[in-house]
Amino acid sequence: DVKEFVVFCEQCRNIAESELCDICQDPQRDRTKILVVEEPSTLHAIDQSRGYKGLYHVLMGSLSPLDGVGPSDIRARELEARVRDGGVQEVIVATNPTIEGEATAIYLTKLLKPYGVKVSRIAYGIPVGMDIEYADDVTLTKSIEGRREL
Repeated sequence: DVKEFVVFCEQCRNIAESELCDICQDPQRDRTKILVVEEPSTLHAIDQSRGYKGLYHVLMGSLSPLDGVGPSDIRARELEARVRDGGVQEVIVATNPTIEGEATAIYLTKLLKPYGVKVSRIAYGIPVGMDIEYADDVTLTKSIEGRREL
């Protein structure tokens, strides 16, 4: 049975076959950066893009007061402990662009601020290859807000 062999990584909560997942065991990973996601499936989607070379942290959900999900129900304190232990310079928040994801991002920013690490949020916007005229209002607004200098 597959369930017998699959566990969660003790460090990042990714799906693993042993105490630590392959990513956390990889000495080539940039240990100064932690990218935070809500679920292991998001971690895998980002990692398959090969655009990020740091470590991850899976929250196993997002804050949702209406559903009774508070800070103690997600793995935020474990993230705080990783930052407190030292070596981490930046935490990149990649929660979903939902009310719950935004609330989680704000909470994490406040939680980690005392440690002096840079906390950033992934950009949202227009997909590559898409015509701007077909983007919805929220996507266009986020694209303009997340603009960067050339």
